[in-house]
Amino acid sequence: MGGHDRRWARAAPAAALLALGAAACSSTSPGTTPSASLPSSSTSTTPSGGPGAAAGSTGAGSTGSGSFPRYEVRTATVKGLGTVLVDGQGMTLYLFVPDKQSGVSTCYGSCAQGWPPLVLPTGVTAPVAGGGARSSLLGTTHRSDGTVQVTYNKWPLYTWVGDSVPGQATGQGIDNLGGLWYVLSPSGSTITAKPATG
Repeated sequence: MGGHDRRWARAAPAAALLALGAAACSSTSPGTTPSASLPSSSTSTTPSGGPGAAAGSTGAGSTGSGSFPRYEVRTATVKGLGTVLVDGQGMTLYLFVPDKQSGVSTCYGSCAQGWPPLVLPTGVTAPVAGGGARSSLLGTTHRSDGTVQVTYNKWPLYTWVGDSVPGQATGQGIDNLGGLWYVLSPSGSTITAKPATG
């Protein structure tokens, strides 16, 4: 019996290593890893679907390294749209036309769930410009929930839940939750071009 127990004790770590190896291998299959760990070619499996789901799947990968705070406004290239504003994680930023460049957000409730506002974390008093973004165009607006939202050229800024990796702009030009959504140029202008679909 003692010999049997020793043989089992030697086999157990080997089985555990095999299981770990299998888990590591399965984690590299497309669609099962965190989106940031796959090359941009995997964006064709984006859950947002719809026309242009893989738009801009190249160009901003280096910006989404996670080395900048999310509330930092930067620039990146999105396929078919050129240089646009992104957050510190490389996710494309949008304006909401009904905000009318007033410096005040009109996107609340289900709108803010689909289009999360870019807000400052507690303790941070001002947004930061990086890359080609202009600090002179940055500002803030107070939301009704007490959070402070980042603005650019008086446009409150939002991300879009349909974008899953840096370099996408699947929300560009869509009419959703009360109005149209567009990306912004580094000069603070609205970009109304249609995103690339290939």
